[in-house]
Amino acid sequence: MAFATESYVVFRRQLRMNLRNPAWVLIGIMQPVMYLLLFGPLLKPLVAQFPGAGDNAYTFFVPGLLVQLGIFGAMFAGFSLIGEWREGVIEAERVTPASRTALLFGRILRDLLQLLVQALILVGLGYAMGMRGSLGGVFVGLVITLLVGGACAAASNALALTTKSEDVMAPVINMVMMPILLLSGILLPMTIGPDWLQRISDFIPFRWITDGVRSSFLGDVISSQVGWGLLAALILSALGTWWGTAVFRKENA
Repeated sequence: MAFATESYVVFRRQLRMNLRNPAWVLIGIMQPVMYLLLFGPLLKPLVAQFPGAGDNAYTFFVPGLLVQLGIFGAMFAGFSLIGEWREGVIEAERVTPASRTALLFGRILRDLLQLLVQALILVGLGYAMGMRGSLGGVFVGLVITLLVGGACAAASNALALTTKSEDVMAPVINMVMMPILLLSGILLPMTIGPDWLQRISDFIPFRWITDGVRSSFLGDVISSQVGWGLLAALILSALGTWWGTAVFRKENA
């Protein structure tokens, strides 16, 4: 009960900060929406040529954009933490008896709520443009996306407290995110690439996550792809939480 209360107190404070400037929710979703509006129509004449992609461009494309939103949106969550550290907020929280895990978990809950709102907006736009994803499959896809978002938010907070500098953190994130974007099949399926590129992408867990969310939207909720994607998301979520918690506890040492 103490952990839940402490997490809620941190979550409520972080949520109030967001509500004072709700524009960030819309700013965070602008990139995937632009991809949906400007890149999605280009896939209409091509999607039938993608193995296992179905015949609807948006049913294929929206799941990838959800994963992109979960990764890119959450990975920038740590920038606000650097500002809090610089203003002495983190130092003030450290002198309280609150669990260091709760200090992280409350922030992750805020990030997950923001991600959920953005994901629902994206899915709604997808349906408006002709997506035909099953409701059960969309729900599973959202769960996987939230797991990924939680992992990336925890890692982002850990990286923020490790670097304590936006000038260092930004290039590190960009360096990591670029190969993930290109090799995870978010924009185009890796199955249309050469064998050597597919072999490299096999080692990117976000590729399995993207394939899993895409398969769930197509209605194959109990397929092996969904299972592997969910497993990868769970492992990443556990690793991200472990790293974030370790860094927050180290700050208390």
